[in-house]
This record gives sequence, C-alpha cells and structure tokens, in this order.
Amino acid sequence: MKFRILRPALADGVAQVSKAVSQKTTIPILTGIKIKVDDEGIELTGSNSDITIQVRIPRFVEDQEQVSVDQPGEIVLPGRVFSEIIRKLPDDEVEFTVNGRWITKIRSGQAQFQLNGLDASEYPRLPLLEEDQVFSLPSDLLQSMIMQTHFATSASETRGVLRGVLWQLEKGKLRFVATDSHRLSRREAEVESPEELVLNNVIVPGKSMSELAKLLSDYKGLVDVIVTENQILIRVEHLLFFSRLLNGTYPDTDRVIPRGGKTEIITSTRTLLESVDRASLISRDDRDNVIKCIVNGDNRLEITSAAQDIGRATEEVTAEVSGETMEISFNAHYMMEALRAIDSEQIRILMTGTMTPFLIQPVGDESVLHLIVPVRTN
Repeated sequence: MKFRILRPALADGVAQVSKAVSQKTTIPILTGIKIKVDDEGIELTGSNSDITIQVRIPRFVEDQEQVSVDQPGEIVLPGRVFSEIIRKLPDDEVEFTVNGRWITKIRSGQAQFQLNGLDASEYPRLPLLEEDQVFSLPSDLLQSMIMQTHFATSASETRGVLRGVLWQLEKGKLRFVATDSHRLSRREAEVESPEELVLNNVIVPGKSMSELAKLLSDYKGLVDVIVTENQILIRVEHLLFFSRLLNGTYPDTDRVIPRGGKTEIITSTRTLLESVDRASLISRDDRDNVIKCIVNGDNRLEITSAAQDIGRATEEVTAEVSGETMEISFNAHYMMEALRAIDSEQIRILMTGTMTPFLIQPVGDESVLHLIVPVRTN
C-alpha cells in the first residue's frame, strides 16, 4: 500500500474517528485506527463496544486533489500514537508506504516514522443495515436536540435504560426524552419521514449522543437516520456514525409531566441562571447542592442557599409572578444545566406544590420541556 495525502484533511479525519477508539478494550485491534485506501480516496474507521465512526476523505475536493494513490490496500495502525504523529507532522503533505509485514513508513518533510501495523482483515466488519426505517433532519437541528436533552441521562451503570436518550417518532414528529428520575428533559421537532414510520422504544446511550453532538459541529445539511433492532446509523456527508441501542423498555414519562399549575413565573433565563450560579457557591459542597426559591407573589423571586460551616446567600430576581405563594428547594446543578440548554431570553416556570416536579420551558415554545423534582429539606 502506498499513498500521499494532505495532512490537514488526514488530521481532521483521524481526530473524528479517534473519538471511538478506546485503550481499555478487551479486543486489542480496536485500540487501532483502520485505514482503507482505494481509487476514490481514504476511509478511516475507529470503533469500541458502543460506537463506530467512519470518515471518508475523498480523492478530490472542488477539483483539488488531496489524496494520491499509488497502491491501494488497508491496514490498522495504533490509534493513540498514530493520532499524535499526524497532529505534529511538520509538512502539509504526508506519504505512507506499507510493506508485506504491515510495517508502515510515514514521511512528512524531514520527519520519518515507522509503525508496526496489524492485518486489517482481523478488524470487525461494519454491520449492513436494512434501510427500511429511515428519516432525515438538518444536522444543526439534531445537534440542538441532543444538547437540550442528553445531560439528563443517568451516569450510573446500574440504571439500565435511563443511561440513554429515548427516540420516538410518529407522523413526522421526532421526540427525545432523557431522565435520571430526578429530572427530565424533552425536545420535539418536525422531521422528514415516511408517514407510516413509527419508532416507540429506540434508546441511544447518552455517551453515544454526546460524541455525536461533537461530530455534527463539522457538518451541514441533511442527516439520514437509519434504525434497526439493535443499531442506529447517522449518515451525513462523508461521515457514518453507528451506535448500539440499549435493551429494555423506557418508562412512560408523560404521566409525570404536570398538566397545570398553581404558580406561574416568567423571568429572564440569563438572570436566573446567574443568580442560581452565585447561590450555589455556598451550597455546592453539599451532596444535593440545594437552593431554595421563595415566590412571594410581588413580582420577584428570592433565591437563597445556606451551608452550616460556610454561610448564607440571598438574592432577589425580578419576575412576572401569578398564582399562589410558594417555597421550593431544588438541586442547583440540575437547574443550571436546564437553563443553559434553553435558547430563549425568557423562561416560564410552572409550579404545583412544594414537593411536586416543576416545569421549565422557553416562553412561547412548547417543543422544549425540562422537569425537576424538588429536594426535601426537612
């Protein structure tokens, strides 16, 4: 195998597939990056037990050649070392030469490296997915939906399906739901899908969603989503992103969402976020990082926190308040993550009781919803 490639294009591709490469895998070849070279360009693949990322670097981009192939072939190179070498090479062009024993010479400018490769035929093959359940949506919309929900998944390995984000699709409406049982985040959007396509219990691991969101920053245009019984494939431009699905049945979360409320608050998203952030400076060392919100009904909120060994914080926040007076305590971290995920200048908070989950939404936007379970303080 022998080829030359522009280093920036290779570095970008290697950085993307490296997100799927783990040094802790029980399958040694998966610590490497697979490189396949043909007349059309280069294909890079990284994989672990949860996700597989494949990036294709085409031979030409806008009539400019970025890959020159003398001899096609494929090899697996050590992922971590290979990635660092490519990032630090001195020249904009890199030449690869591989002999029959998988020894790879890498040249760039006056620098030369020799890496011991592995036989690519030993690398696991990508699954061939039936494309009978396919829908599409813009890449920036998918990224936004992930960023507004995935943080609410459970980090505990013992929580089963709550470690993932539920995908539901019916009549062209896509819904993401994430919960760790202490809070919930939901996002809905219209997408391009066949009228008859229905998805009810597709659960994608939260870690997979996080990595996908990072990758989507580099892509524009429509994303194709292909779902099978135990895999999901995201396809956009020259990127393929595979993730396994979590087994199990996601709980019915609709029943925990309040249909009305006794107290409604409309206030500035940024002002409330900054106030909670300041108050948490006192409470953040406590296990539940508890903040209390006192609603007096006189168009202001009182945000307070206290820690026995540290002290106390109190701040007033201007708001439009209607309904009953209320005192409610909550985890500051949960509140701040929800507020940071809302892309709106103003939010609406709906409360029904001191120990009843309260609702947070952008003003005038029903497609985004966050729910937080209050903390008992006495």
